[in-house]
Amino acid sequence: MVIPRSFGAHDGTFHADEVTACALLLVYDLIDRDKIIRTRLIDKLSQCEFVCDVGGEYAPAKKRFDHHQASYRGDFSSAGMIWLYLHETGVVNRATYSFLNHSLIQGVDAHDNGRVTFEPGICTFSQIISNFVPVHYDALPEDQDRAFHQAVDFVTGHLKRTLDRFAYVQGCRDLVKTAMAEGKEFLQFSKPMPWLDAFFDLGGENHPAKFVIMPSGGHWKLRGIPPSSADRMKVRKPLPKAWGGLLDEELKKVSKIPGAIFCHKGLFISVWETEEDARKAMQYALTEG
Repeated sequence: MVIPRSFGAHDGTFHADEVTACALLLVYDLIDRDKIIRTRLIDKLSQCEFVCDVGGEYAPAKKRFDHHQASYRGDFSSAGMIWLYLHETGVVNRATYSFLNHSLIQGVDAHDNGRVTFEPGICTFSQIISNFVPVHYDALPEDQDRAFHQAVDFVTGHLKRTLDRFAYVQGCRDLVKTAMAEGKEFLQFSKPMPWLDAFFDLGGENHPAKFVIMPSGGHWKLRGIPPSSADRMKVRKPLPKAWGGLLDEELKKVSKIPGAIFCHKGLFISVWETEEDARKAMQYALTEG
């Protein structure tokens, strides 16, 4: 008899893929925290509603998600299998599926399937999860299980924050679209908000805007727009070179704008006391900078 809302995975050492698969099912409320079963015993796994990374079967209709058997030729790990399942069953929409797939899941799949090239100084998400595994190879089963649950809690929190942030960005999309429709050399928003991803998703690469103006921490921010999504460390139009790295009185003197506060030495962002100050700075940057 299948235990509703239960999750089965192999016992012993764990990896980021089954931890992430488990966390995804928890985030979308398809399994219960107290029904996570770690074992390789077939009779116990047969009682689980979802089985991931063990069992030798990939059959989404039966909620079986293993990728180790010779018959499976794809690139997924159990994380990618579960994420695709959530999309194909309508739990997550296409935009959410694509976002998390490109920002996290594909990396977990690649790491688990040995397709990652390690670089000195670069720590992957999968490596962080592997650090939850008990240090000693002869760790007791209960220690392994406790560590697995700690890893699941960590990933669940990370996923919730990541997905909440994506939902917020998506919620600001219409405001970005409205600002872009004006076709000006700048975008202006009445509140601080994420705009960069939506801007390029909506065709920003071909948009004439060179700057963004918006409130920021009680002041106003003037920020240069990158030429493309892939080139985010550059700007289409830098701020005046003479402003670079200046603060307060020095920037006021050079810019001749009384509300000057700060200009980054990289000439991509500056801060001003009022909206009017920020607009003056932008006009100067556009015409004379």
